[in-house]
Amino acid sequence: MGDGRAAGPRRGGGVPAFLRLVMIEHSVFALPFAYTAALTAMQLWDGTVHWMRLLLITIAMVGLRTFAMACNRIIDREIDARNPRTAGRELVTGAMSVRTAWTGALIALAVFLGAAGLLGPLCLALAPVAVVPMVVYPYGKRFTDFPHAILGLAQAMGPVGAWIGVTGEWSWDAVILGLAIGIWIGGFDLVYACQDVAADRAHGVRSVPARFGIPGALYGARACHVVTTLLLAWYALATDAGLFFWLGLVIVAAAFAYEHSIVRPGDLSRLNRAFFTVNGFIGIALFCCALLDLVVRGLSL
Repeated sequence: MGDGRAAGPRRGGGVPAFLRLVMIEHSVFALPFAYTAALTAMQLWDGTVHWMRLLLITIAMVGLRTFAMACNRIIDREIDARNPRTAGRELVTGAMSVRTAWTGALIALAVFLGAAGLLGPLCLALAPVAVVPMVVYPYGKRFTDFPHAILGLAQAMGPVGAWIGVTGEWSWDAVILGLAIGIWIGGFDLVYACQDVAADRAHGVRSVPARFGIPGALYGARACHVVTTLLLAWYALATDAGLFFWLGLVIVAAAFAYEHSIVRPGDLSRLNRAFFTVNGFIGIALFCCALLDLVVRGLSL
């Protein structure tokens, strides 16, 4: 487990410890975009919200993300033990055993597969495609300087899966939205990884900041977020989005500008604000504007 704290009477852990382990509250980053894709598909399909499908999409998204985070924590526990920032995580301190974490991960995987199956045969058939990058991502930092791209690929599948969960059919419009979200999340992962440069270099953990330095990572994140904005504009055009979606896009662009103004190579003191607060706001703000736009265009709640 990396240090002597891994054994002891605290080993085990229950549901609250597992939810802390997987940071369940961070589902806010991915869910709004899955909802945007699903509701857009519903508006184009028959103009009505299908609440049971929306519930199944929610269960599938949370289940898959929970599985992915648990795998990440399990696979990275020895790396986490060597990094002062992550040395307090449950699998390092012994607040939760690896066995319990695997149990929670497999339950989450079963929940995801069950929800995917209920959403339709195509969702179930494509479910393994969504699972693979979730497991590969934590290993990525061992063989590539660009593990953030693997994370982005994993996250890009959410909107695509949500759209298929509604229509049962593939959609290139959903792919555009998925790419936007994947590049967005990959970009802010570049920012987040900047705080671990010293530890990563000391222990051979690979990442863009470790390889190219903090300035290079921040420039890369800015480029990612410019591309994200362009892809969201493309998605708006492809789906004939209205005024309120475009207003949401303006808000997103302003939030990106603010995020990159408060994180600089020589000053990472506001990194958590940029990562958690701003990116959480981006997802919720764009979803609210997209929902309002869909309702104005005829979506019946």
